[in-house]
Amino acid sequence: MATEERPIGFWLKLVDQLVDEQFGASFEEHGLTRRQWQMMNLLTNGPATGPELSDQLRPFFPPVETGSSAELIDELVDSGWVAVREGEYSLTDLGSRSLENLRGAVERIREQLTEEVSEEEYTALVSVLKRMAGNLGWRETPERPAQDTPGM
Repeated sequence: MATEERPIGFWLKLVDQLVDEQFGASFEEHGLTRRQWQMMNLLTNGPATGPELSDQLRPFFPPVETGSSAELIDELVDSGWVAVREGEYSLTDLGSRSLENLRGAVERIREQLTEEVSEEEYTALVSVLKRMAGNLGWRETPERPAQDTPGM
């Protein structure tokens, strides 16, 4: 089968895998996972409970993954990047600084990903994928808002 003839599922899974590998390698240098990085990004919007973090990250990660959300957030607490108070997690000053330091690496990966892709093409692609997700039953709800969660 010629490369151009491969189905959309092939390309979606391949790009997702390559993005995971790029982010994984970059974040590993800093001692955290892509999911933890996304948790920290969500906390820039304000404190959240563990279930709220898990729910907001559900579209990015399969239901069964090594390390539960609780274990991953606990590691962030142990590192001093996240604090927990009355069942809600929030970024510490150290966590905010660490997150800012990681943004440069993330931007480099995003630039690499979108090299030779115009802004119009990118916007059209995201729009088409959103409609396809809707065709398959996905709906934006107050519990699942449209958001620009960093991390692809």
